[in-house]
Amino acid sequence: MLRSAEPPMHDDVPPEPLAGGLKQRHLTMLGLGGVIGAGLFVGSGAGIQVAGPGIVLSYLIAGAIAMCVMRMLGEMSAAMPASGSFSVHAERALGRWAGFSAGWLYWFLLVVVLAVEATGAAQIANGWVPGVPQWAWVLLFMVVFTAANLAAVKNFGEFEFWFATLKVVAIVAFLVLGTLAIFGLLPDTDPVGLTHLTGDGGFLPNGWQGVVSGVLAVVFAFGGLEVVTIAAAESDDPVRSVARAVRSAVFRILFFYVGSMLVIVTVLPWTQQKAGISPYVTVLDSIGIPSAGQIMNIVVFVALLSALNANLYGSSRMIFSLAERSEAPRALLKVGGGGVPRRAVLASVAFGFVSVLLNLEWPDTVFLYMLNSVGAVLLFVWALIALSQLRLRRRIEREAPERLVLRMWAFPWLTWAALAAMAAVFVLMLTDDTARPQLLWSTGATLVVLAVAGVRELRARRA
Repeated sequence: MLRSAEPPMHDDVPPEPLAGGLKQRHLTMLGLGGVIGAGLFVGSGAGIQVAGPGIVLSYLIAGAIAMCVMRMLGEMSAAMPASGSFSVHAERALGRWAGFSAGWLYWFLLVVVLAVEATGAAQIANGWVPGVPQWAWVLLFMVVFTAANLAAVKNFGEFEFWFATLKVVAIVAFLVLGTLAIFGLLPDTDPVGLTHLTGDGGFLPNGWQGVVSGVLAVVFAFGGLEVVTIAAAESDDPVRSVARAVRSAVFRILFFYVGSMLVIVTVLPWTQQKAGISPYVTVLDSIGIPSAGQIMNIVVFVALLSALNANLYGSSRMIFSLAERSEAPRALLKVGGGGVPRRAVLASVAFGFVSVLLNLEWPDTVFLYMLNSVGAVLLFVWALIALSQLRLRRRIEREAPERLVLRMWAFPWLTWAALAAMAAVFVLMLTDDTARPQLLWSTGATLVVLAVAGVRELRARRA
């Protein structure tokens, strides 16, 4: 059986070796913008197709799970800030095997998704400037963000601050314009009322099965919320910073997601939305906003670059944290003059480049297998976060209650409810023909990592 150590709480939070530099405004906007990406702006169309207006409920359910995870992470990160975030928490709560598994799975997830984001942004840029080949755009983006992450952590913070600001402003503007259109307050528009919510087959045209399918289509769009707790360790005041960022982000993110969906399915019949086409563009076109497609292209482009920047940052800090705990090569611990783990950044971007090449050359074979192998990894990581919080909360209450500056709601019942919801998503993926391959490949990748963790644990015992 794998070991689970319980070091005393009063001295198990060593000083963070990386340089500070992130301000409260950086973390606040990272918390707001970290989960607002292309999955919302474009991917939500697929969810509307299967759930109809019931997509509002799908986002409420998926968002509730994500917000619970964010609150749990916030509680642990405020009590024990660390650049490895939930990987460190999992090790403290469940043992080295859990920290190793959570850290490497998350790192693998980020560096594979890097390829999707870089390629997506390059495709948009190539549409604007066809004379520059797609591979050149990918190279440019990777070089720019690698340089930014190598220079100083404040560069990452500034990039993300302005990226997130643009995304938040875009959503707020969309909500305002959509609401005015619903009430007929825009030129050449008539009040819509609830016609499209209750007509066209009703609020649940495909029944509750549609809502459930919608959850599967949108739940992974909330990935990215974890980065704010990783970044908090490099802020000027980690404890207060992460608590404030989580508090300010939780309900606002849910408002942006659910509010957007409510506007979209109220302004237009849900049957007019199509997978692969941004429902935001469809709505803006319908209410007469000129060049709506190009406006949203710019927003999606920024969202992809933002995610690329955040994932490069998150992956480098995760592998650095693993190296600190001897779960990755110790050579990655080299920290540059600006307090940046440069070797960790280079290691992450190197694998990111490999992923991009695989995506450009073999998108339907090799890279597809890699993408499927991380498709459900986020849920495995979230489950480990919840299990870690269940155990650490009791220990913190017993040994250092003053560290609980941010608390999980309705503990432990809501934590258990979130775990049950994640288990339900796993079951649903298993029964869904589209999602099943992702679940099986991701389960296989997780079992491989767990097997390696187990072998390392056995060797450590014998040493």
